[in-house]
Amino acid sequence: MMADKDKVSRLVKTARGQLDGVLRMIEEDRYCMEVSAQLRAAQALLAKADREILKAHIAHCVRDAFDSRDEAEIDRKIEELVQAMEKIG
Repeated sequence: MMADKDKVSRLVKTARGQLDGVLRMIEEDRYCMEVSAQLRAAQALLAKADREILKAHIAHCVRDAFDSRDEAEIDRKIEELVQAMEKIG
């Protein structure tokens, strides 16, 4: 993985902490809108981590494929990105 591992790890660990907090909130029968807000916050952190990974993939793996001029590899990398974008949207 070519992404900034410290940054991505920090985002995922923060999201994990928020999810632990959400579980406590559920156990404590907290107000539903507070729980929902914390879930969205965790989702936002995970989405940010995913964007960091995808940016690094484009900057390194996809660029390397284009530099190699290997048409099959280029097609694979493009297809990977298309599939990732379909899952995001």
